[in-house]
Amino acid sequence: MADKDEIICNCMGVTRQEIEDAITKDNCDTLEKIQDKTEAGTGCGSCVEDIEDILAEMGK
Repeated sequence: MADKDEIICNCMGVTRQEIEDAITKDNCDTLEKIQDKTEAGTGCGSCVEDIEDILAEMGK
């Protein structure tokens, strides 16, 4: 089971839980929507693949 407190986006300090909440509670089903909601992946971009992996894990 994934660590919900794991920081996925170091630049913006966004956790796995915040990304999962954006997907489930705010209907963010694309990378762009997650970026708009959480700002994750909008700094250096090194976490974009991790965000896409979370989307895939959650069936989006």
